[in-house]
Amino acid sequence: MFAKVLIANRGEIAVRVARTCRVMGIPTVAVYSEADRGALHPREADEAVLVGPAEAARSYLDIDAVLAAAKRTGADAVHPGYGFLSQNADFAEAVLRAGLTFIGPPPDVHRAMGDKQAARRRMAASGVPVVPGYEGDDQSDGALLAAAREVGWPVILKPSRGGGGKGMRVVRSAEDFPSALAASRREARGAFGDDRMVLERYLEKPRHVEVQVLGDTHGHLVHLFERECSIQRRHQKIVEETPSPALTPERRAALCAAGLAAARAAAYVNAGTVEFLLAPDGSFYFLEVNTRLQVEHAVTEAITGLDLVRLQIEIAAGKALPFGPDEVSAQGHALECRLYAEDPDHDDRPAPGRVLHYAAPEGPGIRFDSGVVAGSEVTVHYDPMLAKLVTWGRDRGEAVARMRAALRRTVVLGVTTNLARLQAIVDHPAFRAGALHTGFIEEHLAAPAPPVGPPPEALAAAHAALRLSRGAGSPEAAASDPWETLGPWRLA
Repeated sequence: MFAKVLIANRGEIAVRVARTCRVMGIPTVAVYSEADRGALHPREADEAVLVGPAEAARSYLDIDAVLAAAKRTGADAVHPGYGFLSQNADFAEAVLRAGLTFIGPPPDVHRAMGDKQAARRRMAASGVPVVPGYEGDDQSDGALLAAAREVGWPVILKPSRGGGGKGMRVVRSAEDFPSALAASRREARGAFGDDRMVLERYLEKPRHVEVQVLGDTHGHLVHLFERECSIQRRHQKIVEETPSPALTPERRAALCAAGLAAARAAAYVNAGTVEFLLAPDGSFYFLEVNTRLQVEHAVTEAITGLDLVRLQIEIAAGKALPFGPDEVSAQGHALECRLYAEDPDHDDRPAPGRVLHYAAPEGPGIRFDSGVVAGSEVTVHYDPMLAKLVTWGRDRGEAVARMRAALRRTVVLGVTTNLARLQAIVDHPAFRAGALHTGFIEEHLAAPAPPVGPPPEALAAAHAALRLSRGAGSPEAAASDPWETLGPWRLA
């Protein structure tokens, strides 16, 4: 096993990896930027190294600085977490060149699956169903327009490289195509340095369902069932669950078999996720392979009882998978809600600031993975995710009921969050019925969610209690009581 693991990330996932390493008896090294001097993740590790200023490009994305930290501390393995350098083939290669172990897929898998053009071609050749579309080498505007007409409107434009929804645009007519293509190319060049595009038929109201796969260096490959990730905003997931309420046992078996076929076609090693779009008629199509641990891996852990980070580390250390394809069972149902410091009423804009108070729910079937504490600073430099709230139940109804109760007991003060939106999602009759699709928020929650806060009667009771505790009514109390001296007041 490894002598020391450097965690090349920050926030919730860095804390998560450090805790598994602690259980395994492996010392850890955290890296942090100037903006993260007081953050939680350096405190969770055994050592911490400053790697640069606040800007991610000069700290967490600086390969030389991260590897220098590993060399300085004697780390012999690097876990990339998710985001940042986790799907960067050059980083994985640099780690290996430095004589360290990369806890993730090898560089050639990153390169093959990180290019949507190449991935679509490989999957189609392996018999994995792909959405009708175009991934050709002729990238002229005319060729792409002709392909769009052949595929049929609406279509979706996707940068061949990158992810996170950047550069993606739905186009519904030939008239709108030139301006949408120019905007997608511009955004792709800025974000990924590559403006090649893949074009696919746009499926109306599909579900987003993915298959968790694991492969070791001994040729063994297994799946750990599926996750439904249809509740999204700006093409990014915010609520996930497993199992998918849309799948029959037969459809689940077919989907997971396709996930394994895709992983086999990629010669996959370590943990990864094969993503599919599930059409309303039950047909499914390959979307992409995420060559890393997913944010939503916790729901898979909840139903299988496995630690995916531990399995990643053991695979990277050369161990064989401790179970075969038919030896993993799933029990119950799990949900995950991502808690962000963002403003859903203003286009989900990040809402930086200091977390003044933070209360996490507790109880049976509740897990709260967080990267912040009271006093933490949410900055403009990084993804504003605060925590992942996971609930498990014997069935979907119990998991949803626990999630609804847990969200009501979650308190974050000091920054604007999406807590009210999460509550509105899991409270919605369509969600509770399992009627999900990727446009769920636009269809059901277009109006702003009501603010999260104590009811008016609670505020009135607190006001009364405060007055009584100060002997309200006496001239002395009135003279020093802000409720009396400052005049009329109102909330917000």
